[in-house]
Amino acid sequence: QRLLDFTRTRSSYVFSNETFTMVLESTKVIDGRDHLLGRLASVVAKELLAGQNVVIVRCEQVCISGTPVRNKVKYAQFRNKRMATNPRKGPFHFKAPAKMVWRTIRGMVAHKSARGTDALARLSTFEGIPAPFDKQKRVVVPAALRVVRLKPGRAYTVLGDLADSVGWKHKDLLNKLEDKRREEAAEFYSKKKETAALRRKAEAACAGELAKVNEVLSASGY
Repeated sequence: QRLLDFTRTRSSYVFSNETFTMVLESTKVIDGRDHLLGRLASVVAKELLAGQNVVIVRCEQVCISGTPVRNKVKYAQFRNKRMATNPRKGPFHFKAPAKMVWRTIRGMVAHKSARGTDALARLSTFEGIPAPFDKQKRVVVPAALRVVRLKPGRAYTVLGDLADSVGWKHKDLLNKLEDKRREEAAEFYSKKKETAALRRKAEAACAGELAKVNEVLSASGY
């Protein structure tokens, strides 16, 4: 994972007297693990409105400040809000972590306007890291990381645990799929290290033969 490049873009944020900016790319894949929900959502909402396509993976590991008991009570009160005469007309309360994150970001854009609708269409949220995003570069948002923004020792709630407590039924399946993904990633990385070691060994073996060639290339600026 790499930190977001907060250097060149049209969008900027101010946190603790520091200004951060993001670079507009075709698609940003953000790893939601250990981010605070509200802070992450505010940064993503701003980027969506600026025209950036954003994908958030591992939404089940996004965090909310506060104890699990407190957040369960708050979510139970939230789920109790409904239309008195016909609850089937909404509001709808999602149980999947990815939809919880999506709904939080939806509340930060004017999603009933044309601009907000287009912005929300640029957002995708997922539990785990499905293909093809498991083989793409993932970034984090330093301004929203729990270890940066939450005081050490403060209680926090993992969104996947909260979702599991209110009826989300796919926690075990997701853990199984994530274990499989991590095993495949570890195997790929071990092969990559072996290949790199063989390359270094081959370069060292023929360093003497390539000395003159390297001199010519360095003189040419390569």
